[in-house]
Amino acid sequence: MDVLSEGPVTDALYWVRGPGLHALLIVLGAVLLARLVSWAGKRITDRIDAAATGSDALVRSEAAKHRHSLTQVLTWAAIVLIWSIAIFFVLETLGVPVTGLVAPATVLGVGLGFGAQRIVGDVLAGFFLITERQYGFGDVVAIQVVGGGDPAEGTVEDVNLRITRLRSVNGEVVIVPNGQIVKVVNLSRDWARAVVDVPVPSSADVNRVQQVLREVGERAFADPRLHRLLLDAPSVMGVESLALDEVNLRIVARTLPGKQFEVGRDLRARVALALSREGVSLRATAQEDDVRDEALAEDRARSGGAA
Repeated sequence: MDVLSEGPVTDALYWVRGPGLHALLIVLGAVLLARLVSWAGKRITDRIDAAATGSDALVRSEAAKHRHSLTQVLTWAAIVLIWSIAIFFVLETLGVPVTGLVAPATVLGVGLGFGAQRIVGDVLAGFFLITERQYGFGDVVAIQVVGGGDPAEGTVEDVNLRITRLRSVNGEVVIVPNGQIVKVVNLSRDWARAVVDVPVPSSADVNRVQQVLREVGERAFADPRLHRLLLDAPSVMGVESLALDEVNLRIVARTLPGKQFEVGRDLRARVALALSREGVSLRATAQEDDVRDEALAEDRARSGGAA
């Protein structure tokens, strides 16, 4: 009875000290190596970010964006490779016949192939996104996905072979599978353009308004704070559209990539102030006029009812 009882215990101890321990060491080694790769990738991306923010340039260069995205992709691929190799060695150490799994794995691979078509498509699309440098870390993009709807807009925070993660203006995190992307609008590539439409009453002197807008553009370009964001002086394009009671003029400015929003807000404030000094009021849109008229009508009705 003692011999029979010692047999399973001896086998279990042998397995724990032998294949079990080897498998555990392989898993621990894979964990440490994956963490090392992740740490090294983070160090590299931090150095890229520090070099981009520490330079005199106000925006990241396209090369810095691409290096950051490429480092993220290589880190992700290295971690996947480490765990794939670790799983193979663990199975071999535990005595699982890996060669005998080739035929079942083939059948399973065919089955998974039909179910994982989207994942494969995401990875292939991500590969071309990175190699073609369509966008990178820090770019401001608008991504149109399959099925239409409103595009996903925001700043790129992460790009890998499967997904793209954006941060919207409202602080929301938007995750887009790369295989679902059908159109990308990069708003921060090489240079950008701030477009400001100025609606004025049709009774206003259009020539004088255009002169005021040119003066606003010249003063903005001479301002040291805006001068470093502008590639050239803002230009007045002229009358953009006509309506019964308003004339719409447009002023445009070429800016550094991603700075068009800041420049646009500043130009609108300058235009509103300059036109108010000239006694020219900015026209509200027809929809706003209708809403105001309806509100006034409701107030009159309530006043009449109260009386």
